[in-house]
Amino acid sequence: MLAGVAAGVARYFGIDVTVVRIVIAVLAVVGGAGVPLYLACWLLIPEEGCEQSLAAELIHSLSARSH
Repeated sequence: MLAGVAAGVARYFGIDVTVVRIVIAVLAVVGGAGVPLYLACWLLIPEEGCEQSLAAELIHSLSARSH
């Protein structure tokens, strides 16, 4: 619901988005792995209709500044 990560992962794997949200919530509560995993997916998975992820855009803009 925040960045569309769960919906994108669910669509990619062909499963219900609720299952993905429950898995992320359980991982966040048990051991705390859900939060960094969600953030990593948000940075690395491109938005629908975009060619690059947020991380790729950031790296590209930083490399363009240094040249």
